[in-house]
Amino acid sequence: MEIKGRTFLISGGGSGLGAATARTITGAGGKVVIADVNPMAGEATASAIGPSARFVATDVTDETQVAAAVAAAYETFGGLDGGISCAGIGTAIKTVGKDGAHPLAAFQRVIGVNLIGTFNVIRLVAAAICKHKGQADGTDRGVLINTASIAAFDGQVGQVAYSASKGGIVGMTLPVARDLAREGIRCVTIAPGLFDTPLLAGLPEPARRSLEATIPFPSRLGRPEEYAQLARAIIENEMLNGEVIRLDGALRMAPR
Repeated sequence: MEIKGRTFLISGGGSGLGAATARTITGAGGKVVIADVNPMAGEATASAIGPSARFVATDVTDETQVAAAVAAAYETFGGLDGGISCAGIGTAIKTVGKDGAHPLAAFQRVIGVNLIGTFNVIRLVAAAICKHKGQADGTDRGVLINTASIAAFDGQVGQVAYSASKGGIVGMTLPVARDLAREGIRCVTIAPGLFDTPLLAGLPEPARRSLEATIPFPSRLGRPEEYAQLARAIIENEMLNGEVIRLDGALRMAPR
């Protein structure tokens, strides 16, 4: 799919991986709807990009809000060609810790935002593409890109909720691609390793250096622009479908 003239909804597009992807897509001539729960970050990113971006305050777990973001793509840019899910949260709680069993509400929240929120974007973006673009004719009509994590495969101590949510995204990638094949809509998931995002920005420098040392090569945190570069390649390469791609510098995380 050629990016120029196409429109993409990016959840979590106000900062980090999502913001970098928004800049990359608009830099290639595309348009973006930045769907983010953080109004300050979302507005700032959309404003910095200019007329090719629109911010819509969006909680990905809310059906009505995601539907409004999808509608905004048609209202502002006249169409929608894909969805990129970057919204996510994390937690660090053991299955059983010093305070007892893992709180069920904390587990449910991570699953709700990361897994259910991702599927909410997938289903509503895909439905809109199918409704507005007629029947598939063998052409690439849409693309869905999800964000998992290498924690889906190498979950560490305290990552049970996060790993479960990201493992769910990995698990639904192929069936979603198969479900939407006749509609000409592709589905691919990126599983990043350790990236320099707002989540890690607050760490002390010694802690950041320690993390970087665990990555075989390059021995540094990934840059959001590198995630965005891969997202662009997925959009542009029609044969990429139903796949999960690790983007991690050959990192395999230890238990701790």
